[in-house]
Amino acid sequence: MAKPVVAIVGRPNVGKSTLFNKIIGKRIAIVEDTPGVTRDRLYGDTEWNGKQFTLIDTGGIEPVSTDHILSEMRNQAQVAIDMACVIILVVDVKEGMTATDKDVANMLIRSGKPVVIACNKCDAPGEPPLQMYDFYNLSIGDPIPVSSVHGSGVGDLLDEVCKELPEADTEEEEEDLVKIAVVGKPNAGKSSLINKVLGENRVIVSPIAGTTRDSIDTRFDKDDDKFLLIDTAGMRKRGKIDENIEHFSVIRTLNAVDRADVALIMIDATEGVTEQDTKIAGYAHEQGKASIIAVNKWDLVEKETNTMAEFRKKVQDKLSYMLYAPVLFISAKTGQRIDKIFEMSKYVANQSAMRISTGMLNDVINDATTRVQPPSDKGRRLKIFYITQASVKPPTFVLFVNDKKLAHFSYIRYLENQLRNTFGFEGTPIRFIIRERSKEDK
Repeated sequence: MAKPVVAIVGRPNVGKSTLFNKIIGKRIAIVEDTPGVTRDRLYGDTEWNGKQFTLIDTGGIEPVSTDHILSEMRNQAQVAIDMACVIILVVDVKEGMTATDKDVANMLIRSGKPVVIACNKCDAPGEPPLQMYDFYNLSIGDPIPVSSVHGSGVGDLLDEVCKELPEADTEEEEEDLVKIAVVGKPNAGKSSLINKVLGENRVIVSPIAGTTRDSIDTRFDKDDDKFLLIDTAGMRKRGKIDENIEHFSVIRTLNAVDRADVALIMIDATEGVTEQDTKIAGYAHEQGKASIIAVNKWDLVEKETNTMAEFRKKVQDKLSYMLYAPVLFISAKTGQRIDKIFEMSKYVANQSAMRISTGMLNDVINDATTRVQPPSDKGRRLKIFYITQASVKPPTFVLFVNDKKLAHFSYIRYLENQLRNTFGFEGTPIRFIIRERSKEDK
């Protein structure tokens, strides 16, 4: 499920980055007492009272400035406003309400988004300064006194933010609908693939990297199977994100992976697996998503006898943590093996949702420990008492052992391979939770 987005906006030097750091809980944003230090948007995931959301820090807004950098910062902030569910407007109680505050407030009113006013720099204990009440003139609600430096009032601020966050989507989704996030670096052919599938230009296709800047959902039925294709903006290396809108394309791409059943990771066959490809695949792996690696533009590769096998090995070497993911060689241009994507997507989605009975699991683990003894240290050997499946998507198993320290990752990998050899789990990561049994249990 994609997280809602909360944007922090305001004129320069009111303490937006300090507030961002306080909410996120770690010092991510650069803080300096100079206007315009935060020129890029920063983002981070956080939680308050059980509600998770993505928080975005923006550069200061100067609505009428002709300065190029300030104009770009204004454009960046507008993108944040457009994609946010809730906006935190930060103002400076020490300076009082300014004409720029009023202009920014008017911009937010036009957006139609819920706005919460953080009246920052109320650092002294006791009643807030009288200047705070001037901000009622912004006509967007009650200002909340906060101190981003000391943290006072931040809890009250987040309470108000959470009141405005949309409720979790309770609409029943079709159980047999497979959601596929098409992800990859720019210009890998994601939009071309979807257009080929649909047989019409439903998505803008351009050879210029970065054309798709939002996530686009398209329903697609194939025979008796139902799919939701999520086309996403390409994720660039951080140093190449030079257009103001593209910063947020990364967030949209990550959110697309979050709400998908299957991540279709597109690799450009003419370039091979790049560093950015490994980061995109790594995020899908960390999120426990069933994944397929689609090597696109295969029609452009000169082929010899073992070209496909050699390329597959290179992919698996670069993405060694995803050996479970099937590799398909496709061409979005010619349609080569496109049908295989949907067949495989349904298969790996089912593998990710598979449940195994406790009895069968323990039979496999007992057989595995008999053939290869668990590791030992200083005369003490790992004992596995019991295994059970805790959840699916991804399949997650709980191992009850005598000593967690003895559960070396290499032996856990061996057990994972035994489960895969017996039950499949192709295309999906597997998670293990290691728990020690108490003396009473023993």
